[in-house]
Amino acid sequence: MNTINGISQTAAVLSEQTGKTSNVTPAQAQQSFATSLKNAIESVNEVEHTSNMQTEALAKGEVDNLHDVMISAQKASITVQTAVQVQGKVLDAYREIMRMQI
Repeated sequence: MNTINGISQTAAVLSEQTGKTSNVTPAQAQQSFATSLKNAIESVNEVEHTSNMQTEALAKGEVDNLHDVMISAQKASITVQTAVQVQGKVLDAYREIMRMQI
């Protein structure tokens, strides 16, 4: 699964779910959100780990193709940047919700 697409799909599903009225309990919504967040974080971690392993193999002389290592490092960098941006948007949304008057 492409991590960036996974994060985007998770965000899309969450935005669709918030716009619809459904019979989902708060506990179910919390569990669904927690599972989606956990999967996204694990995907980011997996991409980072793969990049680190390839970089280490290159340093040891086990990998001859520098291009693959650099591409892997860029994918990891972009994935982390995307995760940070999503985190910022989630925090902004949380702050906005907390400012709402009931």
